[in-house]
Amino acid sequence: MSADTPEDMPAFDLPAATPAPAPQAAPYRVLARKYRPQNFDDLIGQEAMVRTLSNAFASGRIAQAYILTGVRGVGKTTTARILARALNYEPMDGSPGGPSLDLSVFGKHCKDIIESRHVDVMEMDAASNTSINDIREIIEGSRYRPVMARYKVYIIDEVHMLSTAAFNGLLKTLEEPPEHVKFIFATTEIRKVPVTVLSRCQRFDLRRVEAGVLAAHLSRICAKENVSVDAEALSIVARAAEGSVRDSLSLLDQAIAHGGGAVTGEEVRRLLGLADKARVIDLFDALMKGDMPRALAEFRDQYDSGADPAVILTDLAEFTHLVTRLKIVPDSASDASLVEAERIRGVEMAEALSMRVLSRTWQMLTKGIAEVQQAAKPAQAAEMVLVRLAYAADLPTPDEALRKLKDMPAPEASAPPSPPSGGGGGMGGGAMTAMAAGGGARLSVAARSEPAPQRVAAEPVAVAGPQLSSLADVVALATQKRDLMLKHAVESHARLVHFEEGRIEISMAPGGDPNLVQDLSRKLAEWTGRRWLVSLSSKQGEATIAEIARAAREEREDGIRAEPLVAAVLSQFPGAQIVDVRIKEEVPEATLAPVEEVDSGPDADEDGLSPFD
Repeated sequence: MSADTPEDMPAFDLPAATPAPAPQAAPYRVLARKYRPQNFDDLIGQEAMVRTLSNAFASGRIAQAYILTGVRGVGKTTTARILARALNYEPMDGSPGGPSLDLSVFGKHCKDIIESRHVDVMEMDAASNTSINDIREIIEGSRYRPVMARYKVYIIDEVHMLSTAAFNGLLKTLEEPPEHVKFIFATTEIRKVPVTVLSRCQRFDLRRVEAGVLAAHLSRICAKENVSVDAEALSIVARAAEGSVRDSLSLLDQAIAHGGGAVTGEEVRRLLGLADKARVIDLFDALMKGDMPRALAEFRDQYDSGADPAVILTDLAEFTHLVTRLKIVPDSASDASLVEAERIRGVEMAEALSMRVLSRTWQMLTKGIAEVQQAAKPAQAAEMVLVRLAYAADLPTPDEALRKLKDMPAPEASAPPSPPSGGGGGMGGGAMTAMAAGGGARLSVAARSEPAPQRVAAEPVAVAGPQLSSLADVVALATQKRDLMLKHAVESHARLVHFEEGRIEISMAPGGDPNLVQDLSRKLAEWTGRRWLVSLSSKQGEATIAEIARAAREEREDGIRAEPLVAAVLSQFPGAQIVDVRIKEEVPEATLAPVEEVDSGPDADEDGLSPFD
């Protein structure tokens, strides 16, 4: 201790020098934010919008308001910021300049605008600021000139969330804003924006980015990030994003983390729960060849590997669509988003399969996907869909079946029953058309028959109003008077016991309304202008009109089923049924020879009936 130090002063040990803190690493930024476009040259897939804005800026035709619409992740908010930057662009050297789309060099306000902290560029989220009070602040602030920039720009995101009062309050300012104010709106629901607002804005629809363009963009980003990635993985990510750039970058970010820096198609499929494209094609090939054991084994292997049953069917439908496109437009094989297996084997199958088979497969898969999504056990439901597909692959198309029928002898068939008398139907009265459900074929068979005996009309009664001689006349009169309830009741529940002028005696079929007697008597008196006595009898009575028509229809079906050509079609299509038989009245003499007609549609007849419905 030195002499200058008092004896009673305690001695302190000086603390050791604290080492300087190590510099912390910058926080990780996700790819969607790190590679957000900074200028219009960085935007992909929006060439039409960029060209329109470029011409407008070059000619000085700058609108007072813009509205950007499109699906999520295509760059609406990013485009709004770039547009605000272009409106307020000023070179760093202070030289005079005006609005410009050439943003390759940062200007005075560019960095602040991109980072959303410029005092004259205000961003508002309409989802959390929906009231008229929020819009009133914008209206009040728009009266003052910008502090630093050329224009005061208001960016309103998700503008469709504004209330009706907020929209109405904005209309006047939006139509005649001050010269120093610009509005930029962004929305995913353009239909919810009032027409009065749309008419005051220039609208730009940001399109979905094509899968090939998106895959090339992801490849460039992977190269900058030094990430090893194969083309199949990029193709899967690009297609899964469905045209959204942000979604594709988020999926790529997740795939990089999942693969530990290396992205392969197998890892991406496992991440997204997808099936291997090559295995999907193998499954499709087995189904088209009708090889059910191989198809079910392949499906079970994919399911055990973690693939979702509905996703497997969706992949099959997607490949069916691809094969159909390749059949119609062969140049589609050059699409960059296609993997090698899809390009080679897809072309082969497009040449081998007919358009009818592809259309039938697409229809069955579309319905099968909905069934699987609603089923309690999706795997079992998916297997049943595959069984239907494989079974249908063995069935010939309608034109192929009829072509084979021409070359084979007609099977011996029993003579058809004699046609029923009267105009109720049967084989008489003209040509009959039978439609076989399940085979897709429609046959027209014309046969000569003796003309049906004409009913002798009763002697006319000299009374005013329509003359009635049967319940059929009553039904016709009810139809003419548009009383459909009475028409249906008489057809379905009235059993005729006795009919004469002014008096009708009926009995009721099970389920009939006893009030039909009074209603019928009153309506006939009103329509004919004379009194009718309608009474209820305890006798059984005749069959109802509906029962007679049903019996005649069944008799016609039995008759047409005995036709050799129809019998041959039914034998070629197991499980097919005759769903309708129609009588063509007054067939010309020249058309009474046997005729064959083939439905040109792949799956449906003229009534919209499908063999797979």
